[in-house]
Amino acid sequence: MSIALLAGPPPAQGMERRAEHEHRLGVLPLRQPSLIDSIERSGLRGKGGAGFPVATKWRSVASQRAGTPVVLANGGEGEPLSRKDRMLMEQRPHLVIDGAVLAADTVGADEIVLYVGADHTGAIRAMLRALSERPATERARLRLVSAPVRYVSGEETAAVHFINAGIALPTSIPPRPFERGIDGRPTLVQNVETLAHVALIARFGDEWFRSLGAGTASGSTLVTVGGAVPQTVLIEIPQGLALSEAVNAAGGITSDSDAVLLGGYFGGWVESTTAWGLPLDADSLRQLGYSLGCGVIAVLPSGRCGVVETARILAYLAHESARQCGPCTFGLRAISASAGRVAGLTATHGDLEHIQRWAGLLKGRGACRHPDGAAGLLASALRVFADEFMNHYDHRRCSITNVAAAAS
Repeated sequence: MSIALLAGPPPAQGMERRAEHEHRLGVLPLRQPSLIDSIERSGLRGKGGAGFPVATKWRSVASQRAGTPVVLANGGEGEPLSRKDRMLMEQRPHLVIDGAVLAADTVGADEIVLYVGADHTGAIRAMLRALSERPATERARLRLVSAPVRYVSGEETAAVHFINAGIALPTSIPPRPFERGIDGRPTLVQNVETLAHVALIARFGDEWFRSLGAGTASGSTLVTVGGAVPQTVLIEIPQGLALSEAVNAAGGITSDSDAVLLGGYFGGWVESTTAWGLPLDADSLRQLGYSLGCGVIAVLPSGRCGVVETARILAYLAHESARQCGPCTFGLRAISASAGRVAGLTATHGDLEHIQRWAGLLKGRGACRHPDGAAGLLASALRVFADEFMNHYDHRRCSITNVAAAAS
């Protein structure tokens, strides 16, 4: 029997039906008083981007006394480079629902909200079909909500805000969702991949999960590998696997590359010579100053300029900002404009100095973490592509695309 998140029927066959799911993995063992302890021993961390210890989060919700808790299974996935959550829900919806039911039983929740990106139509169809196959007693506390198509919609406070008020924008904290979230009740917001891992840990144990990792790392993780590879693919890898091995598992690089975008738009650029040896494990990466974020590995193809790609991402982030505070409304817009001029070889005096200064000033000043992500991406680009930024700014020339600004 193959045990993995995406093991089972091939994608061409569509979603795994409940009968197939339980025949392959067994019936879900419910009411496990020691499940949080088992999750803690497993070393499972959240897969939504922050990598927070799952057991700690569950204990925080379970210990609240201000109302009956709610579970929100977060499949908003607004990150453009990530496919993991939508494909997991499309192919293995019952694994996600199993994990959500276990979470609700463990923290004492009477309601489960399945929060799925509105543009992930395949995932919505699969989840609704899976819900129709669940017992009536489960369906009574499960409901699916379509998340607006916005980058910030998947942020946990934005998800809670949308359920409460129909507005998918992050809110200032505290209180955090685990204290007062949906309908003012303690709310466990957990990424759908995380919940799927819990469903397997409940069946096969924490020792089994730990054994999946490479070296001292624990468990497995889903990663979306794109860029200079044959095609963008979703693969499941042992945590702790070297980045180069993950790229090879995705088919290997199709061109030389100077850099890798690790963690998606809220991640950062890494020089390829450094990136290839990085262990894909949350703790190890954090110690080195990096993050796997939402599980994105985007290899920059040869012929693509890192300055231009960074400016494009910053423009997207500025457009997708929450627009609730000055750093988002004006800071990101100004950074995007200056970076766009540098990338387009039309920089005005002071543009490069401005973005260098703003990259250091923006972090921590916003009402939410959206400006922090943009600042972190920009800071990594200024470090990794330092020479190319100077080429664009001082010499009005892109050495990657071999294009120079036309003489005025």
